[in-house]
Amino acid sequence: MNLQTKITIAAPDFSIDYNSKLMMLGSCFAENMGGKFSYYKFDVDVNPCGIIYNPLSVANVLRLIMEGKPFGKDDLRKVGEKWVSLYHHGAFSSTDPEECLRRINERLERATRELRSLDLLVITWGTAWVYKHVGENMVVSNCHKIPSQEFERSRLSVEDIVKEYVELIGRLREINPGLRVLFTVSPIRHWKDGAHGNQLSKATLLLAIDQLREKLDHVYYFPAYEIVLDELRDYRFYADDMLHMSGLTVDYIWERFLYSFITPDVLGLMNQIGRINKGVAHRPFDPHSEDYQRLVKKMLAEIAMISHSYPMINFSAEEEKLKSLEFKI
Repeated sequence: MNLQTKITIAAPDFSIDYNSKLMMLGSCFAENMGGKFSYYKFDVDVNPCGIIYNPLSVANVLRLIMEGKPFGKDDLRKVGEKWVSLYHHGAFSSTDPEECLRRINERLERATRELRSLDLLVITWGTAWVYKHVGENMVVSNCHKIPSQEFERSRLSVEDIVKEYVELIGRLREINPGLRVLFTVSPIRHWKDGAHGNQLSKATLLLAIDQLREKLDHVYYFPAYEIVLDELRDYRFYADDMLHMSGLTVDYIWERFLYSFITPDVLGLMNQIGRINKGVAHRPFDPHSEDYQRLVKKMLAEIAMISHSYPMINFSAEEEKLKSLEFKI
């Protein structure tokens, strides 16, 4: 008996391996998936301007990355005791404007440098609702607790999004002709928009992606939204707030993603790296014991073997920790 409506995922015409260079932009779902890629040592840059939810703010970030112009103090705004950027998440804010600029420009410089060699750009949209700062005449990435009267709230149309991204992806491919773009829609509901408002928002995003796939080559869609709504239609797959995904759900979507985009040989290497990560994270009762020291030497040998075959994989932090635990036995 089949107790699920299983989502069929179309086989892509490319795969992801350890030579792939990835960038993930968008909502906290992008953070979840990006964190998985980072854990398994893929070359991935996750949200260089922080978590962003709407298509226009993601587009603004991509333009910043393409231009590569460093931020200056005039690009910041002081809100209360903190200096903030309307293009960035609050994680970049600071009471010290120089520290705020350091955080912003370090990530921006890296993203600009990597853009030309990216293989895959993954964009996750969360909502079609946007907040436009009236004085600055721009859609912001984060309101930073600025008084609400300074903003206008509206819902983007399908046409707004498609027009923006046809032009934007064209510019991206002038810089990087081989770039592929993979869209997803976050399954996390934006309940502040209301139940009906959230559905209209998600529908707008889905329709926009569908049109972009029709208009442009090498644009793809991964149905994370549909997987949660249809395969996992039960509140046990949600976090305590009943809106965000539980860890189990993130793992399930990650697994569906893997079997769509990762080849079996790469999956085998990922499993090996996962075992090393768990071993490094393990806190032994007696680090001087012969059993644990043998485990340390075994992990160092495995790292050396992987590094020889895949020099692009960075194990420097793991090697440093293991060598600090290594004793003669």
